[in-house]
Amino acid sequence: MSDKVFGDYDQTGLDAEYDNRAKVSGSSDSIQKFADDSRELRQRLTGQLNIPFGPGADEVLDLFPSPNSAAGPAPIQVFIHGGYWKLLSKDDFSYVVRAFAPKGCATAVINYGLIPDIDMDELVRQCRAALAWIYRNAAGIGADPERIFISGHSAGGHLVAMMMATDWPAFDDHLPKLPLDLVKGGCGISGLYDLEPIRLCFLNDDLKLGTAETDRNSPVRLAPAGLSPLLLTVGGDEGPEYLRQSETLAAAWRQYGVEVAVAVLPGQNHFTIVDQLNDPEADLSRLILHQMGL
Repeated sequence: MSDKVFGDYDQTGLDAEYDNRAKVSGSSDSIQKFADDSRELRQRLTGQLNIPFGPGADEVLDLFPSPNSAAGPAPIQVFIHGGYWKLLSKDDFSYVVRAFAPKGCATAVINYGLIPDIDMDELVRQCRAALAWIYRNAAGIGADPERIFISGHSAGGHLVAMMMATDWPAFDDHLPKLPLDLVKGGCGISGLYDLEPIRLCFLNDDLKLGTAETDRNSPVRLAPAGLSPLLLTVGGDEGPEYLRQSETLAAAWRQYGVEVAVAVLPGQNHFTIVDQLNDPEADLSRLILHQMGL
């Protein structure tokens, strides 16, 4: 019998749990669909593309204003893409605007540098810088700084939790009024909140996570900055590790008084679940919109 490396998993079993492309038939087609749908949306819908929020070439975001801009400042949904912190970009996920624009939301899709060009600490910092930029510039982009909500898929789900564990006044002392609860609600979609199994599986061949870096970037080991609600969604057809990831974070943060809901969406895999954001009436879209009060 092979030695166990994490929980009840040996190396082969752990690697298989996190190899989503191998687990899901047609995964490459799904990823291509994301890119195609996003390209079509950018051609059809007016947005402000590649707005810099930091000095790096990858520190840019796309903004799609509320279609009801005449009604005043709109709530804004900020989406953070996945790709195991080493693949994809904001350009592959513009399509998520379809879930939010019909309900009067502004939408921002943020980009960040990828590992190994940067490390995990810098990647998290860039996402924090993007949210601070959105808060600082909300009035100029038709958004309400008191109604910033975030969502993210896979690695983006991890980054959602990291944003909600951020001490914002300490992060940016140029914004003395920046609240602890800058984020008014978050949704992790098939997210990764315990990086220890990531460090121990095949993914770390590229990520090069050390134990200290893993600990300080694992939301299950961190305290939430405030009490904004958190929604953790996972596909019913995903492996048990993905459900464990969400359940573990939920249990940890509930101890701090955070309202955390875990929703398993039947029949969804790691890729079809986020494709639901193509439709404002799909289960995932409705859950996020409900969190926003819409």
